[in-house]
Amino acid sequence: MVQLSTAVCLLGGLFLIAPVLMAPTHSSMCTPLRTINDSLSHRRRYMKHNFPIEYTIKVHNREIFRLSNISRMKLRTEGLNDLVLQRLWFQVYQGVLKKILWVLPTRHPSRPYTAELERRFKDAQAVFMQSHPAEVFQEDLPEKIQDIWDSLTEKPENMPESSWRFATPKSLLDNLCRTMYCLFSECFSNADVQEDYCEVSHWRKGRKKDMQPES
Repeated sequence: MVQLSTAVCLLGGLFLIAPVLMAPTHSSMCTPLRTINDSLSHRRRYMKHNFPIEYTIKVHNREIFRLSNISRMKLRTEGLNDLVLQRLWFQVYQGVLKKILWVLPTRHPSRPYTAELERRFKDAQAVFMQSHPAEVFQEDLPEKIQDIWDSLTEKPENMPESSWRFATPKSLLDNLCRTMYCLFSECFSNADVQEDYCEVSHWRKGRKKDMQPES
């Protein structure tokens, strides 16, 4: 996703505000992300049909990470760019996938699927780390993002009960899929159709199946 930021330049004693293009998703990311997407296309079968009706798992409230969260962060956090959000996305969903695995017995029919999805996710995370200079990951995060990061990495026993929520495994993977499309849109763009994957309206029911990668 190409984003516009602003830079202030001094020219002849006048301050000019100029647009700056944010770096797009590194091309090496697309193959592992599409591999994740292939797995996610089967999420209805493994995350809904193989569970009791209304089955939920306990997750941190920050792990309910939706498109609306991304929109709010961009509005409320000055200087926020996609790279920071991508880092946060990996941090959020590595925890989500671990929590889903934790509740699955060894012989549960969805365990091999979830383990493979987690492996593919880790592969994508490794490529992400290799696609950027090491110093990028040492930079300070915006304060609001750092607060979220700290809460995600806090020991569970130190968290108040209000920090926890319950969500269905299917809804968690729906969020994973949609936010992945939003934050790494170049990997899923269609040359023939202009789509904004960060818009909730894109994912509403009634869209053509080939426009909505959900099953």
